[in-house]
Amino acid sequence: MSKNTLFSAIILAICLVLGLGLGEAVLRVKNMSMQNYDIEMWRYARELKTPSSDPALGHEHIKNSQALLQSVDIRTNEWGLRGGPVVDMPAGGRRILVLGASITLGWGVKEEDTMTALLERKFADKGEPAQVLNAGIGNYNAERYVKHFFRDLEGLKPTDIVVHYFLRDAEKLEAGGGNFFLRNSELAVTLWIAMNRLLGPQGETSIEDHYKKVYDPNAEGYKAMEASLTELADYAKANNIRLTLAMVPDVHNLENYPFTDIHGHMKAVAEGMGYRFVDLLPAFGNLKPSEVWAMPGDPHPNALGHRLMADALFPVLDSP
Repeated sequence: MSKNTLFSAIILAICLVLGLGLGEAVLRVKNMSMQNYDIEMWRYARELKTPSSDPALGHEHIKNSQALLQSVDIRTNEWGLRGGPVVDMPAGGRRILVLGASITLGWGVKEEDTMTALLERKFADKGEPAQVLNAGIGNYNAERYVKHFFRDLEGLKPTDIVVHYFLRDAEKLEAGGGNFFLRNSELAVTLWIAMNRLLGPQGETSIEDHYKKVYDPNAEGYKAMEASLTELADYAKANNIRLTLAMVPDVHNLENYPFTDIHGHMKAVAEGMGYRFVDLLPAFGNLKPSEVWAMPGDPHPNALGHRLMADALFPVLDSP
């Protein structure tokens, strides 16, 4: 290699590094608004999650931690649950543990406005001693949150368990984790997301097609979901724990909802296992996405959505 060629290669490398560094800096300044949903989810994975020693879980919450994500403060306690420390149950009281994923966590919603906090206040307003604990973890499915309960949360000894079930909870999830650049660079994450959206899965023309495959009884994720819910139901029966499955709707299209058949199917599955079933779809009425999304581009239910879910779920939990 001649000196001129080597010099050109060095200049090119320097320019590339400077260009990438500038791109990273510009993105970080731009994303300080906390309005980029994908980047905020990436920050959530960096700041509040840690790899799990159990490959089937993939990750878990960092305990006793806190982060400001999408302009909302999220804190975890000594159990890795969202919220403050878990105190002793009052005599004759109930401890209601809510299992689920990021909707349960209350992504984009202040802690006091989450469904779990609202439920606890409803019990307090009636003078009924009850704790409602939020075990939601982003990017979990039924297999993961049931396994997480048996591995990490059984010691809470709940009197009630609510499975806050979303359509994605029958999907098969990979452990993930990414490489060094994806873990540390907003530019790398932005480019990766753009590439995946451009070259994403082929053969699925709609979200309806996607969920049709997910709820094929022979699909690996579906079978894992059924096995997990069965295991939890057997445990609850043996330990006299009241068990409820609350079906959360997809809030992309509530006016012409395309998944009522899946809701009906899960009602049959849950009741066949001994769960009380609550369909939360009617609570949302015919709301438009702009009324119920946490922010544009983020299809997690906002504070209104959490209030609607709490209003629908409370009468069931409060009944004998």
